[in-house]
Amino acid sequence: MRHPSIRAFGAIIAAAAAAGYFPPDAKADPVPVFPGMEIHQGQHLCTLGYVDPGLRVAFTAGHCRADGPVMDKDNRVIGSVATFRDNTPNGTFVHTDQQISDYESIVLTPDVVVNNVLPGGRVLQSDPGLVVTPGEPVCHFGVITGESCGTVENVNNGWFTMGHGAVSQQGDSGGPVYITNPAGSARIVGIFNSVWGTLPAAVSWQSTTQQVREDVGVHGPAM
Repeated sequence: MRHPSIRAFGAIIAAAAAAGYFPPDAKADPVPVFPGMEIHQGQHLCTLGYVDPGLRVAFTAGHCRADGPVMDKDNRVIGSVATFRDNTPNGTFVHTDQQISDYESIVLTPDVVVNNVLPGGRVLQSDPGLVVTPGEPVCHFGVITGESCGTVENVNNGWFTMGHGAVSQQGDSGGPVYITNPAGSARIVGIFNSVWGTLPAAVSWQSTTQQVREDVGVHGPAM
């Protein structure tokens, strides 16, 4: 499949390298980067959501961002923030027709080893046209709670809630929400955002990929 955003992200990568955001790493062993891994940004501990091995770009929740580089659980640099959106309400009543945006794209450093395999062994694929419906089975992976599965409760404006077994804790933010198939792979449908009331919630991957394209100035077919 053609990736129209390679040129735009290529420009971001070149600018980041020129600005010195990718310091050399003297460690002999390369750092693995994969969906579902623990990441640190400033004082924030979050979960990495999706990794594109071809573009060498990763995604997590926008509210995880902070100044400085993105680190793994051992505080080794894995990349830097390229773009983000975050209008997650804090302490306010959220209407179901309110659009929630919450993503961050991370340009990975040249020396990390990248894959798109979840900790449980499933290959996590991207299909930006895929949408979920109420009652559909989904799973969520977070570094605190691991994998939990349930069903979609409600689909709102760019975000959805989950219940019936899907759980979360602080630190799971940014983790992938996905549907699985008998072949053993998975397709991402959202990035974990927060808990609304008693229900875990995620921003739609379809909405997120469209926002990414707008933010990097790419138009046309989806990534």
